[in-house]
Amino acid sequence: MTEALDHERCYRAVAGRDARFDGWFVTAVSTTGIYCRPSCPARTPLARNVSFFSTAVAAQGAGFRACRRCRPDAAPGSPEWDVRADVVARAMRLIADGEVERSGVPGLAARLGYSERQLHRLVVGELGVGPLALARARRAQTARILIETTDLPMADLAFAAGFASIRQFNDTVREVNACTPTELRRTRRGAGERNPGRLTLRLAARPPYAADEVLLFLGAHAVPGLEEWDGTTFSRVLDLPHGPAVVRLSPTPDASAVTARLRLTELRDLGAAVTRCRRMLDLDADPVAVDDVLGADPALAALVTAAPGRRVPASPDADELAVRAVLGQQVSVAGARTLTARLLTAAGIPLPEPVGTLTHAFPRPAALVDADLTLVGLTGARRRTVHALASALSDGAVALGPGADRAEAERALRAVPGIGPWTAALVGLRGLADPDVWLPGDLALRRSLAALGSSDADAARRWRPWSSYAVLHLWALAVPSLFTRAPDLPRSA
Repeated sequence: MTEALDHERCYRAVAGRDARFDGWFVTAVSTTGIYCRPSCPARTPLARNVSFFSTAVAAQGAGFRACRRCRPDAAPGSPEWDVRADVVARAMRLIADGEVERSGVPGLAARLGYSERQLHRLVVGELGVGPLALARARRAQTARILIETTDLPMADLAFAAGFASIRQFNDTVREVNACTPTELRRTRRGAGERNPGRLTLRLAARPPYAADEVLLFLGAHAVPGLEEWDGTTFSRVLDLPHGPAVVRLSPTPDASAVTARLRLTELRDLGAAVTRCRRMLDLDADPVAVDDVLGADPALAALVTAAPGRRVPASPDADELAVRAVLGQQVSVAGARTLTARLLTAAGIPLPEPVGTLTHAFPRPAALVDADLTLVGLTGARRRTVHALASALSDGAVALGPGADRAEAERALRAVPGIGPWTAALVGLRGLADPDVWLPGDLALRRSLAALGSSDADAARRWRPWSSYAVLHLWALAVPSLFTRAPDLPRSA
């Protein structure tokens, strides 16, 4: 058990079945050998019979099995890993993105600049289990999704989930779920998807969550060919490790979660696709912690009350966001969309066949280094900045992956000619999903601050550690059409 977890506080959350704590910790019951999420509807166990773990995999390592009723392994992820910037948090973000499956624990350690032994010691010291066990739990969750949502043969499913052998797959699923893969498939509801690569998933969020607002914001920035917005569903191309994918995101009927319809080139990209969608939609945030801080400020109290749990929509690819941020310098949202669409046509990766209006994946940095951008409509200085940024991303001088050091990323970005504080901050806000970013000099923020009687310098300090969420509230005040559909707002981007 992680010592930082307060037994009494955790037990009160369990007794109250408080869903706000789902993902923060799991409850292990010694008399049943089962672990649950805090909001599990089962009868509350006696305090003396429970212990608390910060992760599901730590509970699994202690010999407990996941509850089949509340499915704690499918709870929203801990917001701690999005907030923190230390090496353990960076490792957790990389593991969630599938780095161990792609390059092993040695590759994970190398990405973080640590030896394998050092990284193992740090992760075990905090979580009680090592990177390999965390990756194994991720594979088990991916396997469960595939078992319950597809009719794939178990052998195909095992390798798609990232397991090296059928035996490893069977042993892990049995250990985590206390039943065999075949038994788990029998418990599902309805028929599974028969078309390999086509999956429909429910992406859970920590309440309160306004899915329609998040999707509207993304839709207002949709780039033709790469993204699509029909007024309800936001669709886009994802550039995943083993090929492009298309995801269609729409609110659940109560708008408290998101339905994701995925079309994958390779099923083994499922875990990465889910992780990137969750980051894009900011599903793992702790809205209560954010609103407690921002709502206590009289300047923001009314805005927070009107939009509880407001999220920060991000990008599934920080490299893409960095290039788009440069294209968006000193132009309107509509102008940035136009320039990005031209860049997509000039250097993007065509899909094997169009999916509706979606035709291209965003160009990778290496493709932009020497790309001819004369027809995009950029000034000579802006073209040079795009080329310089692409070169820095390609050779590793600027690292923006899931395990990036946020402070170092900002310094490296600002060293690129043509990238200043605003652009670097926007990459941190929407590319790296940093919850504590202020956009210096942003015109929309200045208008909102003037209306609230505040200053830019003052705002950069007063709303920490949730400055990114304050930015979204102030943007909503200045440009409400990005957040709330007006009666005459077009239903097509």
